[in-house]
Amino acid sequence: MSASLPRSTGQTFDSEHYDVVILGGGLAGLTLARHLLLDTDKRVLLLERNASLPHHRQKVGESSVQLAGYYYSKVLDLEELLLTEHFMKYNLRFYWKSGERSNAGFEDYSQAYIRKFSNIASYQLDRNEFERAVLARNEEFERFTCLTAVTKIEAPLDGPGPHALAFAHRGEGREITADWVVDTTGRVRLLAKRRGMARKNPIRHGAFFWWVDGLVDIDKLTGQSRREVRLHPSRRETGHLPFWMATNHFMGEGFWFWVIPLQGKTSLGLVYDTEKISHGDVFSVEKATDWVCKEFPLFARDLPAREVLDYGGYKDFSHDCSQTISRDGWALAGEAGRFTDPLYSPGSDLISIYNTLIVDAIQTGDADELAAKTRLYEQLMKAAYAAYEPSYALSYDALGDPEVFSLKYGWELSVYFGFYVFPFINDLFTDRRFAVSYLKAFSKLGPMNRAVQQLLSDYFQWRKNAVGLPAEPVYFDFLRFGTLDAAEKTFYRVGADVAEARRVLQDQLANLDELARFLWARVASVVLGEPAVMTCRPMIEAIDPNALTFDPAAMARGWAQADRSAPPWEWSFDPAVMDVFPSEVSAPDEVAAVAGAGA
Repeated sequence: MSASLPRSTGQTFDSEHYDVVILGGGLAGLTLARHLLLDTDKRVLLLERNASLPHHRQKVGESSVQLAGYYYSKVLDLEELLLTEHFMKYNLRFYWKSGERSNAGFEDYSQAYIRKFSNIASYQLDRNEFERAVLARNEEFERFTCLTAVTKIEAPLDGPGPHALAFAHRGEGREITADWVVDTTGRVRLLAKRRGMARKNPIRHGAFFWWVDGLVDIDKLTGQSRREVRLHPSRRETGHLPFWMATNHFMGEGFWFWVIPLQGKTSLGLVYDTEKISHGDVFSVEKATDWVCKEFPLFARDLPAREVLDYGGYKDFSHDCSQTISRDGWALAGEAGRFTDPLYSPGSDLISIYNTLIVDAIQTGDADELAAKTRLYEQLMKAAYAAYEPSYALSYDALGDPEVFSLKYGWELSVYFGFYVFPFINDLFTDRRFAVSYLKAFSKLGPMNRAVQQLLSDYFQWRKNAVGLPAEPVYFDFLRFGTLDAAEKTFYRVGADVAEARRVLQDQLANLDELARFLWARVASVVLGEPAVMTCRPMIEAIDPNALTFDPAAMARGWAQADRSAPPWEWSFDPAVMDVFPSEVSAPDEVAAVAGAGA
């Protein structure tokens, strides 16, 4: 028997058994429900503790990137909603102060970006409006029931389903059963805490965020005339697309400040390593605004006069979980399970991957097949999460330099395009034949990624004293890395079968091997002051991408002992792409240190 229509007002329901119960009505829960309603015949009950959906406070987490953009628009069939009610996103863009500028105008800042629009659209979501619309679409299905003002949820989950659940709905006790229970309660983390699965990770970052009325157009934060802005020579590099449509990041050592456009408002947020910035210095609208305006003086032209609509913050937001899916018929998605850091907007990506795996598991009727799938899917979920961790735990300081960060992001984006987006747009994560091959290939990236992140952190610490920020603005398109350009082309490899997908993974591993070698060679060439290192075949052949280290002495010895008569190393792209960044050592003690290291 079907459940009756719309439930979000708190009406009673007419069944005591549901195929799936979702705990929590935020982004993860609402999109999981829509996925189930579109692609299965399951009857879904969503339980939300708040009296209304969405919550009256403004919700943070507006930025999506390619994987989530594809999931929301294509898998959940919400493309028209996204294009008409939200802004399509112009990639991620990054900015740094210049060493010899006042930094009071936008034109003073170095920029790194991808100039062209992505083949896979992504979006800037007003979370409240988006969730409201997803709920309304879910309510069009008779198989969907939503109850608000739900408290005292008891879900023992002692063994295989069906599971008994008890709760209070607007003060009245209820008991139901469900084949599957999925926790999407966000930072409440209901199941993780009750089942002792909550875990810490090494990321200790804080965030303070607020929303202001109207559009903060960063291109207009200048003393230049409109004509001067239009005709500025930097347009040769940056182009004419509206920068404000991007997720804009203003960067420093161990912190970044976001500017995200929403319809009628702008989201602002400061994310920081708690060892670099004290909560007490930034944890209010007044303090955060003052801090940002002093750190990035161009914002003093705008932010102090803006009307503040809402605000919030987290003093420690990152966490792990020991398990997020079980053959017994329960799972966790979104922040109820794992969360790393908002840099690069991975939250919605992990929701998209987890929801996809959970929906496939829910549709699996055979107990043995379900057991095999959930074992594999737990590995996939852990791998997707864990690969982000070194980016935030090891090299957050590298955000402070445009060259070092460009190396970092070029690497990370190459991994993301080839090992996250490509499999997802081809529905490969739920193909067990592919997933086993994927985990085998992906595991090879773990040691390489940690080595890259540590190398770049050490290089940043050296470079900030030896070279410093560029005196004048520098402009860098990440697609100048040929390896990243090749990874982006996997977006067009649609309909790939398992055999083709395996070949793509091997190609991307080779791509990343080359990029890791390039990163080390670039670092060594700058530290030693020897551009010829970039094509020194003996040195580059000797690089172990799994054991990259920042060791000036070893670099100097390798250069001194290298056979300079060997044929030059040939890269698949121009090895001089990083030469737009200054590399001349300005601190005499650093020159002496490198010279002494090679003695």
